[in-house]
Amino acid sequence: QVQLVESGGGLVQAGGSLRLSCAVSGRTFYTMGWFRQAPGKEREFVAAISWADGRTVYADSMKGRFTISRDSAKNTVYLQMDSLKPEDTAVYCCAARTPVNPSTRGNEYDYWGQGTQVTVSS
Repeated sequence: QVQLVESGGGLVQAGGSLRLSCAVSGRTFYTMGWFRQAPGKEREFVAAISWADGRTVYADSMKGRFTISRDSAKNTVYLQMDSLKPEDTAVYCCAARTPVNPSTRGNEYDYWGQGTQVTVSS
């Protein structure tokens, strides 16, 4: 059974940092992504990483503030979020796909976690 379990969300003040984790089990994937969805808004791509070679892709608005990484030994993907802003408030979900190329499109991911809430106060 495939499971993607996120953790690390919470409440933080603007300018603060959080690190999200996504633990993967059940099968091997080659690309992992993070997406977010704020109330009343569409799901938005955040970042993606290739398990094999660590290639990363970021949404333009997250470049320089967010860092995606993976620990193959732990089957875990991380999202380090720095310089957080109130507009970063959302539910953050990790997603997995088999192809090796990181994708920015949510419909190209096959499995999703339940999400973790991130709230940034001003």
